[in-house]
Amino acid sequence: MNQAALQLNIEAYDASIPKPMGRNSAGEGFLRGWLAHADVERFHFWNVQNLDRPSLEALLDRLGPVDRPVTWISRGERESLAAAGAVYIPTPELRGEAWARLAFGGQAYSLTGVTHTIAETYILEEIAGMLTAPLEPWDALICTSESGRKAVESLLAGVAAYIQERFDAARIPPAQLVTIPLGVHTADFIRDPEARAGWRERFDIPPDAPVALHMGRFSTETKMHPGPMGLALQIAAERLGKPVYWIWFGGARRTEDAKAFEAAARAFCPDVEIRIAPDTTAATRDSILSAADVFLSLSDNIQETFGLTPVEAMAAGLPCVVSDWDGYRDTVRHGVDGFRIRTTAPRPGLGGDLAYAYAQRAISYDTYAGAAARLTSIDVYEAAEALTALFADPDLRARLGASAQARARESFDWRVVIPQYQALWTELARRRSAAARQPSMENPYRPDPFRMFAGYPSAALKPSDIVSLTRPFTLATMTDHLARPGVDDPAARLPDAAERAAILSLLSVGPRTVGALLAETSPDRRPFIERGLVWMAKFGVLRLNSRSTRT
Repeated sequence: MNQAALQLNIEAYDASIPKPMGRNSAGEGFLRGWLAHADVERFHFWNVQNLDRPSLEALLDRLGPVDRPVTWISRGERESLAAAGAVYIPTPELRGEAWARLAFGGQAYSLTGVTHTIAETYILEEIAGMLTAPLEPWDALICTSESGRKAVESLLAGVAAYIQERFDAARIPPAQLVTIPLGVHTADFIRDPEARAGWRERFDIPPDAPVALHMGRFSTETKMHPGPMGLALQIAAERLGKPVYWIWFGGARRTEDAKAFEAAARAFCPDVEIRIAPDTTAATRDSILSAADVFLSLSDNIQETFGLTPVEAMAAGLPCVVSDWDGYRDTVRHGVDGFRIRTTAPRPGLGGDLAYAYAQRAISYDTYAGAAARLTSIDVYEAAEALTALFADPDLRARLGASAQARARESFDWRVVIPQYQALWTELARRRSAAARQPSMENPYRPDPFRMFAGYPSAALKPSDIVSLTRPFTLATMTDHLARPGVDDPAARLPDAAERAAILSLLSVGPRTVGALLAETSPDRRPFIERGLVWMAKFGVLRLNSRSTRT
């Protein structure tokens, strides 16, 4: 099995941060799954943000154990990524790394990213930019659901059509999209009779009362509007003729979001008893599932592409009532693991005003997503029928719950999903090795400043130019001279102390051409020595005698 160097930071893989997002949970799950199930002899981690190593190691230890040797790759060591063969980037941001890879040749390693939210402006631009970035057939963007993949394909098709019309492009290399689902650690989600009794007692819920559970961030704008769920539960309660309870787990980023979510829900279900989890810890999430009979999530939002919470509920053996929407369509099988409730959206072409307002920053992303969600209909009465049937029939709940649990274990456990990543990287490695050799090249969007601004100086240094000392220097006097304030600059990657001493030694005998000086140096260091001569001349150690005429 092939492997990849994981682009590692804290934020993308840590769900223990305050108010985590879904991508944090997904990232933590992936890293934990990689440590547990990767078929590799060594782990490669790319510390792309040059974070404090102990903090990264603490994250790995918490999610581990790390039971194999580790190779750490620092931010600037892209040439070392070839040893791993591929890079895993926990976002869709591939285009910048594709340009950076050019310096080492397009075949140096494969690039793989993954989608989470794909509706925000900067992510739209990242994905669209894949068509003009130097991505290759051995690179891939992993989409977590078929619905998400179709959305990305729609975006790319529109951008490709524009490029063809604008530039009369005969060929636009397609971006490679691969569908691999997110996973869960199914062993974390076990329904426990003691936990069930404990939560019901704590929430003052009778042992035999019908209970639905909702998990997710409380936001009417960027998660889902609770009104349809509340209305469906209200109808179910009326049909059953007894109280129905609704447990919420998730919290909100802002207090006002939580208040708006609760107000919107209560307005549609005045007779439903709502109970809110006391915290958003993983321990509470794992145990509170035991209190419920049914999982309920009627997503209506373009924010998500997969949706982890139904899979977590399935892993616990809960039947699911979910909207027939985005990644839910890949996970919950209608009538088998639960029920998918019909959704309806306006036809394509009726949302251009929303997209334009968002693009022009006339409205925020939250407002844009919320407006699109308000125009997504969920069949509330179909949801009420599903909830009523499940609440009334313990055998139906048990049958669908058992099927859901088996599906979660067979299809969405990380021990099943991680090998799909490795199979992809094996195929990308095969393509890389079979392709014709590609030389390294510069990023034309980020040109060499001495090429772009070649018209600024009188002349560029040439191999035939003569270099001489401005006066007799000892090593000590030259060192003192170049140690004056503002002279040295680490970012300029100047000749080191030994190389400066070697230049002084050679020129102390007499002037030499640039070419002759470079012939005495290591080939891999010649570019830095050559431009270092200009730097030493700038501050009066050397004199450059060019035969070029001033124009």
